[in-house]
Amino acid sequence: MGPKIGFIKILDGNKKDKQIEILYFPPEYSLERSNTFSEIAIPGLESPYLQFVKGNAGSITIEVFYDTYEKGTDVREITSQLTDLLNIDPTIHAPPPLQFIWGLDSKEPFNCVLERVTKKFTMFNSDGVPVRARLNITLKEFKMQLNSRERELQSPDKTKVYIAKQGDSLWAIAYREYGDPDMWRPIAQKNNIYDPRFLKPGTELVIPPLE
Repeated sequence: MGPKIGFIKILDGNKKDKQIEILYFPPEYSLERSNTFSEIAIPGLESPYLQFVKGNAGSITIEVFYDTYEKGTDVREITSQLTDLLNIDPTIHAPPPLQFIWGLDSKEPFNCVLERVTKKFTMFNSDGVPVRARLNITLKEFKMQLNSRERELQSPDKTKVYIAKQGDSLWAIAYREYGDPDMWRPIAQKNNIYDPRFLKPGTELVIPPLE
């Protein structure tokens, strides 16, 4: 079974809509995603709260294989199509945005930019012209619009309901919801709470939107 074929599509710039064929050797790629959390130190608790901050840009790493030995042509004529994606496109004043196409959900395509390329030539003809090359490339996720999960989080009514847990306090909840522990008073006023230090587990709290 030979190497599998995929494509990188150029989304903007001088070469918009051009598709660059890529061969995988071995036929696999690595997809990495991560989140960033901040720790909230609350006096009296054994461990801090974790506050979700943001999702980080995903990345795909693949090894690309090209072989022009049978054709007798310079393999750099093909590999330059990929490495040129690192160059600034004069029409958009930046390297072009791309779309990685191979075995991913078509509803949420992997839009990206080329972040890094390592090129290695492994075979040459009798004239010293390279005819075989391996490229390790890293594609960095490029946000162009909200994905389907993010769109579901958008709502004109920002009011939330939160169920208090053991050890909760209003300032910890304020930090988690608003990013500022000093903003506990709107929650207290909305729920007629007079002591922000103690909350009975299971208490249903209305978290009002901030103006």
